[in-house]
Amino acid sequence: QNIGCDDYLGSDKVIDKCGICGGDNTACKVVSGVFKHTLTNLGYHKIVEIPEGATKINITEMSKSNNYLALRSRSGRSIINGNWAIDRPGRYEGGGTMFTYKRPNEISSTAGESFLADGPTNEVLDVYMIHQQPNPGIHYEYIIPGDNVISPQLLAHRRPGEPLNGQLGMPESTDQEDEDLHRETDTLTGQSVGTFPVIQPGRFPSHQPENQVPAVQPPRQNREHNWKQIGKTECTTTCGKGSQYPVFHCVNRITHEEVSESYCDSSTKPIPEEEACNLFPCPAFWDIGEWSECSKTCGLGMQHRQILCRQMYANRTLTVQQYRCHHLEKPETTSTCQLKICSEWQIRTEWTSCSVPCGVGQRTRDVKCVSNLGDIVDDEECNMKLRPNDIENCDMGPCAKSWFLTEWSDRCSAECGDGIRTRSVVCMTNHVSSLPLEGCGNNRPSETTPCNNGPCAGKVEWFAGGWTQCSTECGSGTQQREVICVRKTEGNFDVLNPYECSYLEKPPGQQSCYLKPCGSKWFHTEWSTCSKSCEGGFRVREVRCLSDDMTASTQCDPQLKPEEKEPCNTQDCVPEIDENCKDKYYNCNVVVQARLCVYTYYKTACCASCTRVANRQSGFLGRR
Repeated sequence: QNIGCDDYLGSDKVIDKCGICGGDNTACKVVSGVFKHTLTNLGYHKIVEIPEGATKINITEMSKSNNYLALRSRSGRSIINGNWAIDRPGRYEGGGTMFTYKRPNEISSTAGESFLADGPTNEVLDVYMIHQQPNPGIHYEYIIPGDNVISPQLLAHRRPGEPLNGQLGMPESTDQEDEDLHRETDTLTGQSVGTFPVIQPGRFPSHQPENQVPAVQPPRQNREHNWKQIGKTECTTTCGKGSQYPVFHCVNRITHEEVSESYCDSSTKPIPEEEACNLFPCPAFWDIGEWSECSKTCGLGMQHRQILCRQMYANRTLTVQQYRCHHLEKPETTSTCQLKICSEWQIRTEWTSCSVPCGVGQRTRDVKCVSNLGDIVDDEECNMKLRPNDIENCDMGPCAKSWFLTEWSDRCSAECGDGIRTRSVVCMTNHVSSLPLEGCGNNRPSETTPCNNGPCAGKVEWFAGGWTQCSTECGSGTQQREVICVRKTEGNFDVLNPYECSYLEKPPGQQSCYLKPCGSKWFHTEWSTCSKSCEGGFRVREVRCLSDDMTASTQCDPQLKPEEKEPCNTQDCVPEIDENCKDKYYNCNVVVQARLCVYTYYKTACCASCTRVANRQSGFLGRR
């Protein structure tokens, strides 16, 4: 059967997260949060305060960084990473509990540092961050007990001087001498140097050795025997302040011969008092930290580690000045490292032939990034600064060139008189023949030659003047020019009637023109017919914004948009007077009242009255 937390066989009680035996997790409070403040100054920055009585303490950096966590007591004693000295990962005692300091060092790991402790703490502790780069965030969590909650389990196993729900049961003196040694730090920190303390006897709390067996009460008391100190237990450490206890045996008062403890009164046996021993400091030693990540992911790089001179005293490892370790060879703080062989560039093919048969061209070759296993990988895996060229210029020497000509044009530029004929002349590379030509040179053949189709006397022709400027500043417009019929004589032109040149094709007097795009513009249709002929109507038109290609656009200026509706025919309605439209009867008002004007006979017989009523009704409907 199992033993419960209440020490009863067969009990199923367990300690809850609040440390209460058989509790239901309601007697405590979980305090948690994330420290995300942006810090600017390098150095120690306080993150969170851990109160007395805190349990299940978890301080974790949310991702790996170059920052460090630090822990110190409210009295100012550094527990982890104090005085600018970085401790190795491990277990450190402080605040009445044992803290586990973790610092993952694997290159592939992204986890940050952490402090873990079961608690409970017996004093207020402060957590700091040694800020060196942007804060990735620090998650903290701990449990504090509720008001006036006392765990039977804690009472049963509580040692003298331990806190009860965050309160000390009895006042105890502080180990001020122990802290003096901790003040001694590396000379590089510029801190003061302390000395090892001299511990006074009797300052340690009484504690009976675990191997001491209570004596059985004797059947009777005997004054002839008493308790005598015959020696001490072996010191718990060989150096750096250990502890030992006096050993008492029952002896004969006269002969001082040891006898059975049953001859002595067990109630008078002295309680062994803890005594300090081997107070001299342990030899200093080099504390070797873990290697940092390699400075390069491939190829030869460097890695570093921290080397501290430390000494053991009072079961604590303290950082001291480096001269104390001068009797030891100091380990190396830097070392070369190589995670893997870097990928390298390989030229896979020879240069191709030049892209041109003569002159300057280009040639190429295949260059790949290859891993140390022979696989082709992305170019980013290799050093781009060392990449061999995979394309370069090539000069195949000067090309043979010559002038290439077309035949002269068949037509003369003038139908009569002097004119010219033309041909095309171009300098080209001759890839076919092997003429010993070094270039076309400056002797360019002529592109024109004179021609004459005879005298022009008496010849009739159309004469066209110059074009006017475009009718619009942008978009499509028109240009005009004057075209007249003339007869050319010796040195003069005579203007003739157009019909004299009617047998000739007349040059156009108008052409379209386009200077530049206008961008989007407002277009509109013509106005519609007015809705009324008098007494105020309205007319409408459609307005659209169109781009240069006549497609819908939204780029027009809304303030320049033309109106889409406007009033029209605002004049009063005046009935037309028809001289032939008269009432033939005196009582036509009766016809109007009887609504007989819809019949042709009455409309004619009482024309004036019926027309007046009809105009009045149409005006009323129009106003509606």
